[in-house]
Amino acid sequence: MTEFKDGLPMPRRLWAMAVLMAGLALVSWDMAAANVALPDIATDLNVLPGLVVWVMIAYTVTVLVGILPSSAVAERIGFRQMYGLGSTIFMVGALACAFSTSFSMLLIARVVQGIGSAMLMSLFGGLVRNIYPMRQLGLGVSLSSLVVGVLAVLGPAIGAFIIELSSWRWTFVVYTPVCVALLFGLRALPDVPRTSKRFDWLSCGLSMITFGLFVVGLDMLVSNLVWALGFLGVSCIAGCWLFRRAGRQEAPLVPLDLLRIRPIAFAVSASLASFASQMSAMVALPFYLIHMLDYSYGQVGVLLAAWSVGVASMAPIAGWMSDRYRVAVLCIIGAGLTGAGLIWTVLMPLDSPHYAMLAPMVLSGIGVGFFQTPNNRAMLAGAPRRRSGAAGGLQATTRVLGQSVGTALAAIAFQLGGDNGPVVSISVSIVCALLAVVINVVRHFNPTPDLQL
Repeated sequence: MTEFKDGLPMPRRLWAMAVLMAGLALVSWDMAAANVALPDIATDLNVLPGLVVWVMIAYTVTVLVGILPSSAVAERIGFRQMYGLGSTIFMVGALACAFSTSFSMLLIARVVQGIGSAMLMSLFGGLVRNIYPMRQLGLGVSLSSLVVGVLAVLGPAIGAFIIELSSWRWTFVVYTPVCVALLFGLRALPDVPRTSKRFDWLSCGLSMITFGLFVVGLDMLVSNLVWALGFLGVSCIAGCWLFRRAGRQEAPLVPLDLLRIRPIAFAVSASLASFASQMSAMVALPFYLIHMLDYSYGQVGVLLAAWSVGVASMAPIAGWMSDRYRVAVLCIIGAGLTGAGLIWTVLMPLDSPHYAMLAPMVLSGIGVGFFQTPNNRAMLAGAPRRRSGAAGGLQATTRVLGQSVGTALAAIAFQLGGDNGPVVSISVSIVCALLAVVINVVRHFNPTPDLQL
């Protein structure tokens, strides 16, 4: 298949990227907009606010445990087929959410939707790797980052607008035409060669137990320490079994073979630290800005949007630079800017007007955008093309896992910090950003070229 030796030819490349970006927008929009609907869901279905958050938890856990198995299945049945299956399941789950008559039915529907989302997320990185030639891989990654950044800003606003005009149910109905469009666009996607190896069902089960109980255990650390330690213990046992099993396989479901490749190992480690930093900051900043600086919700919304604008505006520039300059240097600058922006934030006087906070918010967002695109490019470029599906799954899993760790760290910081919990949580975010800097300093002194296979 010489057509796919180094990316798709034009103009098919444009059509394939349009289909990929539509799917990415679908998933990003859902993750951003669903939060806005939680208050209305609680009222409509008569659910306590403390329980309605399981609408998000059930979805997040399902996505995390489903990404790696989905990437393994995709390498066997084909990327096109998995993309179509994921789009269909996502649409069915979204419609089931819209027509749910009880909270339990809604949770089941969110799990179904999470399965479809995991199938799509497992493919994004691998598809970019096969759509773009290596010399333009940074461009492809940057466009994906741009979509995520824009939807992070527009998702909640669009969701709130839909709820204002109708009800929370329509926030799920609107996904239907996008899913149908994805099904019609499948032919544009690359038909990546498949593997004939049998699917490892035992590793699949162990993977779900390991990651699922790990996230649930982290979420319960503050509320129920005994159960949390129990879940984390079982997760550790299952994880040890899983990694021992994966170490004996040539192309395991949990891609240890890729983690043995130095550029990927550095990229995964740095990505975990970066996403933990971002999520810890995102949890803490609303509390810090509202309760400690006495800003209004509207002002906080503008400031958080400024962060996302920084991410989206820097992604294309970072993508262009990542195809030309050392990834480690770019990531050091990006993580350093994020940390500097957060330090600037907590050092601002408590009586600062909200517009004075725009600069540190934009700076932090620029740092994130400058970091993520080169780092994701390194993760994809370091993998053999035949393992591009596993590399994409690893990239998505790292992102969700890092976000889960960041959320747990923020919860612990709030518990230990008392009234200063938001400041402690932002401090944790700064430490994680500096950890990403350290990892990339080590990467800078251990350079490895892109893998071209």
